[in-house]
Amino acid sequence: MEKLETLINNFPFQLILGSASPRRQELLKSLGFEFLIRPTHADETFPSDLKAQEIPIYLAEKKADAYEQELKEDEILITSDTIVWCEGKVFNKPATFVEGKKMLESLSGKMHEVFTAVCLKGANKQTTFFDVSKVYFKKLKTEEIEYYLTNFSPYDKAGGYGVQDWIGYIGIDKIDGSFYNVMGLPVKDLYEELMKF
Repeated sequence: MEKLETLINNFPFQLILGSASPRRQELLKSLGFEFLIRPTHADETFPSDLKAQEIPIYLAEKKADAYEQELKEDEILITSDTIVWCEGKVFNKPATFVEGKKMLESLSGKMHEVFTAVCLKGANKQTTFFDVSKVYFKKLKTEEIEYYLTNFSPYDKAGGYGVQDWIGYIGIDKIDGSFYNVMGLPVKDLYEELMKF
C-alpha cells in the first residue's frame, strides 16, 4: 500500500489534462494524481466515413495535436473524447432543447454504446486507447425528458445526457462495462496506461 502511494505521489511525469470538463477533472483527481488543467481547442469535426470508436479516437488525437506548447520530457498530455453510438449513428452534444429532446427520444427504450477514447502524448511517445460501455435506457416519458432538459441543461454532453445526472438515476436500467467510461473517462484503463507509459 505504501509503495503504491509513493508511486502515485512521486509519479515521474507531470500530467496535463487537456480538457475543461469538470467530470474528467473530478475522475482524474480521484485517481490520486496531481495534474495541470490546460484545455486544448480543436474543432470537433471528423470525416463522415468514421464509425463507432474511430470517431473519438480521431477526436482525442486531434485535441492532442491542437496543444500549443511543446511538451517537455517529463510531461504527459491527456486528451479524450466521448461519443454515444446508437443504431449506426453518432449522437454528439445537442445544440438546443429540441435537439436534446430528439436525441433522448431516440435513445429511449434502447441499448446504446458509449465510446470514450483517450490519447496520452509525451515528448517522444503517443498512445491512444478506448473503452466501450453498453447503456440500456428504460422507455422514457416525454415529461421526464422535458423535465431533465429544462432543469439540468445537458448541452455539453454526448447524447444529451449525463449518466451521473437525474436522468441516469431514473432512466438507466443497466450498464454493461465501466460507469466511469460513460461519465467521460475510463479511469481503470487510464491508470494502467499511465503506469506503462
